[in-house]
Amino acid sequence: MGAFDFLFKKPKEKKQVNGYFQMLDGYTPIFTTHDGGVYEMELIRACIHTFANHCSKLLPTIEGADQRGIKAMLDSKPNPFMTSAQFVYKVATIYDTQNTCFIVPLLDKFDRLCGYYPVTPRQTEIVEVQGEPWLRFTFQNGKKAAMELSRCGVVSKFLYNHDIMGENNSALQATMQLIHTQNEGIVEGIKNSASFRFMAQVSNFADPDDIAHDRKNWVKENMAPGAGGLALFPNTYSNIQQIQSAAKVVDHEQMQLIQTRVLNYFGCNEDVLQNKTVGDAWSAYYEGKIEPFAIQLSQAMTAMTFNQNERTRKNAIVWSANRLQYMTNVDKLNVSSQMFDRGLMSLNDIMDIWNLPHVEDGDKRYIRKEYTEISQLDQVSQLQAELTAAQNALNAAQKLPEPEESDPVEPKEEENDDPERENQD
Repeated sequence: MGAFDFLFKKPKEKKQVNGYFQMLDGYTPIFTTHDGGVYEMELIRACIHTFANHCSKLLPTIEGADQRGIKAMLDSKPNPFMTSAQFVYKVATIYDTQNTCFIVPLLDKFDRLCGYYPVTPRQTEIVEVQGEPWLRFTFQNGKKAAMELSRCGVVSKFLYNHDIMGENNSALQATMQLIHTQNEGIVEGIKNSASFRFMAQVSNFADPDDIAHDRKNWVKENMAPGAGGLALFPNTYSNIQQIQSAAKVVDHEQMQLIQTRVLNYFGCNEDVLQNKTVGDAWSAYYEGKIEPFAIQLSQAMTAMTFNQNERTRKNAIVWSANRLQYMTNVDKLNVSSQMFDRGLMSLNDIMDIWNLPHVEDGDKRYIRKEYTEISQLDQVSQLQAELTAAQNALNAAQKLPEPEESDPVEPKEEENDDPERENQD
């Protein structure tokens, strides 16, 4: 059994196709993947690879109850032939190359979903089967397979004429032709500049065949490998001159213009291609290129995995990346210190930013005590005042001097200043 039979098992009963499914765009719903070798151009392949390589770092998250073990499947191998990173890489590559990627579900013998696989058919048609739209794929080997559109995931861009499938890359053909012509000009220019040619006047020859024979002999003796690097001319040649040929290649500004057109088409830049982006520059590329793809992939896989009832209960598949890991070390330190003591991040969250392993009890959150809700400012002020008064009283009590022991004082006789009383005594 080959890969085709593994992916598309024979149906229990054949279904009658009622023709093409009528779309609102009015176009025949047929999608072909021939784009004139877009992926064969060096710069274009570099742009696509860079995008797919960054997308392969997306991590799946399952929201809601994961009763079917989808999280474990997506973390390890979405299908028997690809790991999780390879799966996302191929989806991103097809998406950026053909502008439309179809993801088909892998089904077990009970017709339950057990995996995902991105296909690259030569042609895709939307046909009607019992009033329901189906996707019918035709592959390079001529084999055909069909599956319900509702059970497949579609990730596409450049949506205009078609409701489901993206436009082709015909807008890039002119730029691709310029790149091809530019490469040919560089090759020819190198060939011309690497060769030297001479012009001479011959005499004593009347037969054209003799002239041609003499020219071939001279080239063989002087131009052949190991000739010694010195051109010798017989006395039958006169007015010998070397033809100066200047290489005609595309100048730097024109080459830069052609390259910029390709980078603009794929939403890329030189720093991203050469892995020089960090911090805000990488965040801009993520938000403008990777995040829209991640959102589409999440929604497509959610729709093909969960039914309407499950989606209503907030079941979803979300592909995302920890962008904080790609910040500069200074920015990482600022985020770590500012977010940790405010309770917004746990210790393990900080460990993820620095690509460090989790620690025990690292999911606890801590917060500084001086932070207070705005609605409780008056209560906190009153409590602080009472606490301050109590602390002052306690300090004052601790500082009171203890009474010192002293000698007993003898009572003194009272002096009588009344003379009459004194006489009576």
